[in-house]
Amino acid sequence: MESLDVVRHVLLAVHILGLAAIVGTFFVQLRATEGFATGVMLGGAITQVVTGLALVGVRQAEDLAVDNAKIAVKLGLAVVVLVAAIVAHLQRRRGGKVRPAFHTAGGLAVVNVLVAVLWQ
Repeated sequence: MESLDVVRHVLLAVHILGLAAIVGTFFVQLRATEGFATGVMLGGAITQVVTGLALVGVRQAEDLAVDNAKIAVKLGLAVVVLVAAIVAHLQRRRGGKVRPAFHTAGGLAVVNVLVAVLWQ
């Protein structure tokens, strides 16, 4: 196994952990009206964007195929998830309405998973 293969697999594992932080937090607190764990979701969203970009870079460095249209859609969704997580976190700190941004981040993260799995 080449060194970039190891890097790619580690990045993929961390990418999945970031996803778990977002989606897990979302599903656990789906019916909550207060006390949202926005920090966990924000950390997961940051992890998703950073590791997703790194995964694309490593794949290109290894001359592996990259579907640029799929990556563009996934990156667009990931950025919206990140922005929604930031808004939810800031709203929580300021005492504002957290639920809309929290649900936007979680719901779009689920959509991003569906894009990753179903887009062939």
